[in-house]
Amino acid sequence: MSELAVTLLRLSYLALLWLFILFTLGVLRRDIFGTTVTPRGPGRPPSKPAKRREARPAARPARTEPTRLIVTEGPLTGSAVPLSGSAVIVGRASTSTLVLDDDYTSSRHARFFPHEGGWYLEDLDSTNGTYVSGTRIFQATPVAPGTPVRIGQHVMELRR
Repeated sequence: MSELAVTLLRLSYLALLWLFILFTLGVLRRDIFGTTVTPRGPGRPPSKPAKRREARPAARPARTEPTRLIVTEGPLTGSAVPLSGSAVIVGRASTSTLVLDDDYTSSRHARFFPHEGGWYLEDLDSTNGTYVSGTRIFQATPVAPGTPVRIGQHVMELRR
């Protein structure tokens, strides 16, 4: 082999070794610092100015329907998520609607969703389970306002 080929092999090996080290450091950093929780809610300034457009006013929910999901126990006590016509995903992933930074919570743990005039809760195949009034659920279950729901170290409920 020529001297040039040996030098190129050495440099390639060195480059691969550095890529492996950098990749390993990235994995360790994510494990140590966890997922990044993006702030959400009324205190966060909007990233872009909203364009004003003329639209029909949104229909108000009936007074019997819950309007928010509130965390009543756990590290995020007092946090609230307004309920609309779409589902609310609860989990550890930063893409979840309600982000719970909890070791006992899966990335996509559970889903609250409206169906036939009420709200239902579905466990999304979580490791540690979802509990409604102290009972573990395995299928979509109706949740009445004020019913305690335990996900990991957090307890939450739907409120009007």
